[in-house]
Amino acid sequence: MEGASISANPRTVDEVFKDFKGRRSGMLKALITDVEDFYRQCDPEKENLCLYGFPDEAWEVNLPAEEVPPELPEPALGINFARDGMQRKDWLALVAVHSDAWLLAVAFYYGARFDKNERKRLFNMINELPTVFDVVTGKKPVKEKLAVNNISGTKAKPAAKVVTQAKPAKPAPLPQKDEEDALDDEDEEEHGDTFCGSCGGPYTADEFWIGCDICEKWYHGKCVKITPARAEHIKQYKCPSCTNKRART
Repeated sequence: MEGASISANPRTVDEVFKDFKGRRSGMLKALITDVEDFYRQCDPEKENLCLYGFPDEAWEVNLPAEEVPPELPEPALGINFARDGMQRKDWLALVAVHSDAWLLAVAFYYGARFDKNERKRLFNMINELPTVFDVVTGKKPVKEKLAVNNISGTKAKPAAKVVTQAKPAKPAPLPQKDEEDALDDEDEEEHGDTFCGSCGGPYTADEFWIGCDICEKWYHGKCVKITPARAEHIKQYKCPSCTNKRART
């Protein structure tokens, strides 16, 4: 990928910090100043997309690098797939969190050869800046010269009615142990022929499950990286297999 290649490796703490600030500014532009363009480019119908920030404060939505291993740590993969399954502000906040993680990964990839004091100085310099998540969610004001849109004031879709099917979690403890065991046994008997579409494990009542609305297969939430809290914001869940099929089509 042309934009993601290393033009000049920063070698000092100040150079790595300058690289960090440039990439961070690019991502803030994507998520705040150019948010409409960024939102449009993250089409869920496309293949796995990533958000890249560059040292010159530019940003780009593109496919991941093809090199294995990549020249630099790669940002979160497939940010576009979750776009229409969440409220806009929640999706932007999720992308912001992953952007912070990637920025730190790149900075300490460059700083891996620094000694203890240099790494500490680098982290302290980075820590003085508000995170991308802080800025996008409004926790911290934007100190950089960015034309900030009011993200929270943008028109968002109404809270979605959760149509995603999920296997019931383990019931709350009941006064009598035998009643709790009876409920668990009844639930596991009802879903005894259900197996995770990812790991093949059988259904158990004490784990969170989620069902694909396309192929109707069931998955452990942990196998497809979906939590009960995140499932509440998903209007229609597509499992990784159905998502990839649709992308190839």
